[in-house]
Amino acid sequence: MIDTYRHKGLRRKLVKELQGKGIEDVRILEAIGKIPRHFFLDRAFEEKAYKDIAFPIDSHQTISQPYTVAFQTFLLQVKPGDRILEIGTGSGYQACVLAELGAEVFTIERHENLYQKTRELLREMGYHSIHCYYGDGFLGIPSEAPFDKIIVTAAAPEIPQALLDQLRPHGLLVIPYGAGEVQKMLRIQKDHQGVLHRESFDDFSFVPMLKGTEPL
Repeated sequence: MIDTYRHKGLRRKLVKELQGKGIEDVRILEAIGKIPRHFFLDRAFEEKAYKDIAFPIDSHQTISQPYTVAFQTFLLQVKPGDRILEIGTGSGYQACVLAELGAEVFTIERHENLYQKTRELLREMGYHSIHCYYGDGFLGIPSEAPFDKIIVTAAAPEIPQALLDQLRPHGLLVIPYGAGEVQKMLRIQKDHQGVLHRESFDDFSFVPMLKGTEPL
């Protein structure tokens, strides 16, 4: 894996593009400016790795558009030391952004081959604060709960009760909600009494969140 001066220059252009689209959080922009996105893509897409678009990865999944990654991360209000559950590891790029912000990330992937490939990549890149799990995202990771924040990176036809149960009081859940081609981005806060408060944001398009696992 090689990260050249050219790659770094393309990342600087991407950061400026995200600023132009309204992403102002300096910490998030610095994280995106640091992480070599081309490491997470097939070599065939390397020349376009720093375009603000999604790309296909293994198991018919996608690596999200950088703007989407930045926007979801902004909604999470990540603080150093946060324990964050990510549903849908995918390429691992979103988990790396969270880790760069100082979070300890617990990420779960339902496709076993993608889980194995991404876990190895994250180890090679030195992200020791990211813990990878293979399993059903609808169930979360009860053994590691509770979490300060939860992020879902697939379109949820329902809001899984298990995830709400694994969220700390005052915690935040960010989830693209809806069964159609377009989903509404939601942020749900659990107050100290366990009451849920929902905020609705822009429309996005994600691959569907599915139950169960896909073994090798």
